[in-house]
Amino acid sequence: MNGEERQLLIDRYRGGVQAVDAALAGASDEDLDRRTGDGWSARMVVHHLADSETNSYLRLRRLLAEDHPEIQGYDEAEFARVLHYDRPAETSLAVFKAVRASTGELLERLSEDEWSRNGTHSESGPYSMDDWLEIYAEHAIGHADQIVRARAGLT
Repeated sequence: MNGEERQLLIDRYRGGVQAVDAALAGASDEDLDRRTGDGWSARMVVHHLADSETNSYLRLRRLLAEDHPEIQGYDEAEFARVLHYDRPAETSLAVFKAVRASTGELLERLSEDEWSRNGTHSESGPYSMDDWLEIYAEHAIGHADQIVRARAGLT
């Protein structure tokens, strides 16, 4: 991936916060708790975003700081089940935003050598810095769409 392609993905990564904010704008508690056919509510998605973002934060930093780290997967459904995803969403939303802002600052400073680092994901195998960026550039935007669908009660 070249620098221009990376910058577009970094911009998209940063834009995930605005997409989530827009998807949540004006949401009532009833809106946050309406579920889609997949069983997820907007509130649950916000908690998932915080948990996923903190995992992605560590994954990126391990890729940069360790030689060929093993990046551990996790059971998202189990997190939702045991981490009380029915609690208020404001703190998790703040975590998501803060972690994403910190990582966005870091991404802007990386050298080509740093972008070439890689590891192995426990579930999907080879895992590069570019893989990380491609995944997380889309992650919040996809979930913003899910929030909109959940608020509307769509499947």
